Amino acid sequence: MAYKDLRQFINELERRGLLKRVAAQVDPELEIAQINDRVVKAGGPALIFENPKGSRVPCAVNLFGSYERMRLALEVRDLDEIGSRMLEFLEPEIPVNLIEKLKALPKLKRLADFIPKHVKGGPCKEVIIRQPQRPTLDILPVLKTWPLDAGRFITLPMVFTADPETGERNCGMYRMQVFDGSTTGMHWHMHKDGARHYRKAARMGKRLDVAVAIGSDPATMYSATAPLPEGVDEMLFAGFLRGAPVELVKCETSELEVPANSEIVLEGYCEPAEMRLEGPFGDHTGYYSLADMYPVFHITCMTMRKDPIYPATIVGRPPMEDCYIAKATERIFLPLIKKQLPEIVDMNLPLEGVFHNMAIVSIDKRYPGHARKVMYALWGLGQLSFVKMIIVVDGWVNVQDISEVLWRLGNNTDPKRDVLIVEGPLDVLEHASPIPAYGGKMGIDATKKTPQEGFTRPWPPDIEMPEEIKKLVESRWKDYGL
Repeated sequence: MAYKDLRQFINELERRGLLKRVAAQVDPELEIAQINDRVVKAGGPALIFENPKGSRVPCAVNLFGSYERMRLALEVRDLDEIGSRMLEFLEPEIPVNLIEKLKALPKLKRLADFIPKHVKGGPCKEVIIRQPQRPTLDILPVLKTWPLDAGRFITLPMVFTADPETGERNCGMYRMQVFDGSTTGMHWHMHKDGARHYRKAARMGKRLDVAVAIGSDPATMYSATAPLPEGVDEMLFAGFLRGAPVELVKCETSELEVPANSEIVLEGYCEPAEMRLEGPFGDHTGYYSLADMYPVFHITCMTMRKDPIYPATIVGRPPMEDCYIAKATERIFLPLIKKQLPEIVDMNLPLEGVFHNMAIVSIDKRYPGHARKVMYALWGLGQLSFVKMIIVVDGWVNVQDISEVLWRLGNNTDPKRDVLIVEGPLDVLEHASPIPAYGGKMGIDATKKTPQEGFTRPWPPDIEMPEEIKKLVESRWKDYGL
């Protein structure tokens, strides 16, 4: 059964002993972040700060900060299950007779069940604050997480916009620096759909309506982070994940719709060409992202529950909560990548690679240069285009075992022959490149080399003990007194 809302998920975590409540007064400026950092790195629970200084609204952090909590959030025993389910719908068998057509009907019905449902009201409308009242962010415990941050940042928002020409909806997760009680920055990277909508509205000389939902059921919150193809509705994807449609309610001041189960909703707009210096911000790379010019979001209306919960995430040097969200994305979307590149056996985006710096891929190598073909293909595939380093190993290598990968890397590569250097787009947060968002990429072919690739020496076999000796020692282990 899909979670009804964020608080039902919180109750489930608490029931399982995976959430702790902090009754002591705690400062949203730096103190909550330091507590969270210690808890995450110790593998600790989700936290709710019931008495944040300066606010009556409790603050929830680290809700997704473990593999167990990510599985609970998406209601699966194994995150790989979701990718398999996606393929089931993307690869329908073409019915050739009446019986097969009848068998296909339940699948079509299930697809229809994922479409967002429009409702007239919901919990997010229990309190409505709009002009001439003064909606203000000052009532929320918005966090400042690192000492050199430019201020307080909303870090777990679902930002809704619509294409000003087609009306196509987008929901993304972009940080929002609080400038004052009614304005924030909108950190739309140039590659994001929200930025595309804003640029299009600016060309048309129109302001862009924006709605920000804070806190929803976990599948809907996760969907705002998912690297979906352009034009795919995140709310439809959320319905697929939760197995039930997302209920959407119309905003008070625009035609945008937001999840009716939201804790807090901010309604407003971004004016064309109105930019303001945003940042720096202690980011998921473990470094501060530099200040730059970004659009300004003006808040004209706030709606919320009578007793809202403010969820936040804190990023920094890994491992942090966002690492587990990213690993979920890796497992969910791997089957779709393998559908386009069937030679791929497995992929690991290691936590230390902060999602876009490194990918380790194992392949079923079939011909000379196959590893390079895979590198080029991945660099042309959606958000994998931002990956700075790709390491390719043979299919029998466990890419989830970094020790084994490094062993193969050290033994199987000749730097002159096996290292590929190219140029291309990079993530906006990449700070080592000479210019922003563009720079060098490296591919390393750590596969076994073949004569067709110019390797004429014998390739040495792995050292391996015969199975019969392994079984003998296993059967006699107690006899050895070890």
